[in-house]
Amino acid sequence: MRQQKQASYLDAFIPIVVLVSLLGAAVYLYGDNSSSGPNQIALLFATFTAALIGLKNGFTWKTLEEAMIKGITISLGAILILLMVGALIGTWLLSGTVPTLIYYGLQIIHPSWFYAAGCLICGIVAMSIGSSWTTAATIGVALLGVANGLGLDPVVTAGAVISGAYFGDKLSPLSETTNLAPAVAGSDLFEHIQHMLWTTVPSFVIALIIFIVMGFNADVSNESSKIDEIATILETNFNIGLVNLVPLIILLALAIKKMPAFPAISIGAVIGAIWALLFQGDLIASQVNPDEGLLVSHFKLVWATFFDGFSLETGNAKMDDLLSGGGMSSMLTTTWLVMTALMFGAIMEKTGLLELFVKSILKVAKSTGSLIASTVATCFGTNLVAADQYIAIVVPGRMFKEEYKQRGLRSVNLSRTLEDGGTITSPLIPWNTCGAYMQSVLLINPLDYAVYAFFNLINPFLAIVYAYLGIKILKIKPKAMQQAETSANAS
Repeated sequence: MRQQKQASYLDAFIPIVVLVSLLGAAVYLYGDNSSSGPNQIALLFATFTAALIGLKNGFTWKTLEEAMIKGITISLGAILILLMVGALIGTWLLSGTVPTLIYYGLQIIHPSWFYAAGCLICGIVAMSIGSSWTTAATIGVALLGVANGLGLDPVVTAGAVISGAYFGDKLSPLSETTNLAPAVAGSDLFEHIQHMLWTTVPSFVIALIIFIVMGFNADVSNESSKIDEIATILETNFNIGLVNLVPLIILLALAIKKMPAFPAISIGAVIGAIWALLFQGDLIASQVNPDEGLLVSHFKLVWATFFDGFSLETGNAKMDDLLSGGGMSSMLTTTWLVMTALMFGAIMEKTGLLELFVKSILKVAKSTGSLIASTVATCFGTNLVAADQYIAIVVPGRMFKEEYKQRGLRSVNLSRTLEDGGTITSPLIPWNTCGAYMQSVLLINPLDYAVYAFFNLINPFLAIVYAYLGIKILKIKPKAMQQAETSANAS
């Protein structure tokens, strides 16, 4: 057996340099499409580079391969959830659940507090569909058009859109990052969301207050035709009504009852399909081939929404993007990215390359506060150099997971911090895939709107403040105490 050598700092930096260089080239060449394949190839090449260094240092290929396979298995639970989330989005679009949420959300718009209303609407939409990108490209673009018509500042509006979109995305059980963070950290999805409320809700409330104050003296007109246009399109194509919100209420009830995420989301998807058949008959009839027979054609369309999502043509391209999507197939690119990122992290960890970085950071991270602050800084730094929010969750998650456990900190502390530092800061960086995408749809540079993306700025700061003050930092309970609590609850 070959003797394994200790990795050097040069060994550790070579795969990072390869990764950063290739990711930078991917973003430069492909823009916001870099996460649809180019980033995955960059991660694979970086993984092979780390593997070659491992071979040089005495590791066998079988050992490295087993490490990669083990790394991928960490994501399997999240992948199952992601696939079912895709199915749920498809059925909720067809059932009118998402359109109804959007419709009622638009009713709260008012020119005198436009910025705050826009932020809140984007939060509602993003939470209902689990996608900050889709929210910004549709509702966000519409709100910018309204802002221009009202003579309001489009840069501030973009900041409100980003704040709302990432607030909703972060707390949505349908969001990819919201599923990925607890999967990497080893925590439960709904416990993760519940724990995030402590830093996320106060940050969002503060952001809303700032937007309300900024809108007090704004000069506005009564131009609201874009909002009316969206509402009209929704009413024309869907049967809008409160009954359409039942699938959402059922899913929330299951979450409150702490049902595991995969069966809860599966039930939500099935309820959405049933609701589509019950309440969107006219819409389904307009989408199917009448020659196939009424029962078969309706059943076939609803079945297709599970694997291929739902597509609608309204005559308005932006609304088509908002009201189309979902399906398990829509999650395959994300699944590929998650798997390659975990392969890279697993190789870096197995060969001891990650340990070198962790030791350097932990030399100054003596307290719980400094550990969480270091995690936030590492996530932000990964967003800067790796240019992708998924990598900014996966890599720091693997780096710090054991340290949190050794210090007696529950895994939800890590999963929350990964989102506070990774998910939230990604759209503030122009060369990050999220920042590049937001600039392409909002046509405003992230360096400009970042000043007004108050939620994204406040949330990481508040997370660090909580850490140093010891607010809602959960400790691992001794097994004896856990057993006593379990027995008490059972009785």
